[in-house]
Order: sequence, then C-alpha cells, then structure tokens
Amino acid sequence: MKQERSVSVLFYLAALYDGVLGAAFLVASPALFEWVGVTPPNHFGYVHFPAALLIVFALMFVSIAREPVANRGLILYGILLKVSYCAVAFYHWFAGGIPVIWKPFAIADLVFLVLFAWASAVLSKRADPEDAPA
Repeated sequence: MKQERSVSVLFYLAALYDGVLGAAFLVASPALFEWVGVTPPNHFGYVHFPAALLIVFALMFVSIAREPVANRGLILYGILLKVSYCAVAFYHWFAGGIPVIWKPFAIADLVFLVLFAWASAVLSKRADPEDAPA
C-alpha cells in the first residue's frame, strides 16, 4: 500500500510538471523564448500543439494518480511520452547541440522515465490475477 501511495504522489507530480509546462508554453511561449534568449520557431503552432498535448498527458497522469492499479495500463503511454522526448532531445544535444531551454526538460523527463518504469513494475506485481487476459 505504501508503494501505491508513492506511485500516486509520483503521478500527481508528473501531472503538475507537465501541466504547468504545457500551460506556460501554450499561453506565454513568445515571452519564454525571449526570456531564455532562444530564437522562436517561425510559427508558434509548432510550440502550442505539443504544449496542448502535455496538458492532455497531465490529465492522464491525474487519472493514474487517483487510481494507480486500475489505470496502470496508461503508464505505458507516459513512458512512451518520456522516451520520445528524451530520444529527440538527447540525440540533438549530443549530435550538435540544442538550445539550453530544452536541456533541463530532457533531464527531468529521463528521471520521470525511470520512475514511471519503476511504478509500472510495482503495479504489475500488485495486479489482481483476475485482471490477466484469458
């Protein structure tokens, strides 16, 4: 039960992180790019769409946090989100560099990726045998 509580806290934190990040880039992306001194893309739709997706994932993380065992199947999608961002960001970081604004997010997502994998493993052990496919 203690691990399930830890999983809930993890996913509430992930929801807060991705939700705030998504909202910030959705409503204030020009100011954020200017603040860090990074040239923005030629159209902010390139930023707004992924920002909106982060909000969608944040809502999913809240669902997981509320009922970790019942929603454990959704964790895979959170893992895939973090793998996707980490793969792109770290590839470009090491292949020639990326603007500094994206580096902290890559590191944070790598931490979340590891923790999501842990949460998935913990909840798989706690899964009800009746939930297994026949």
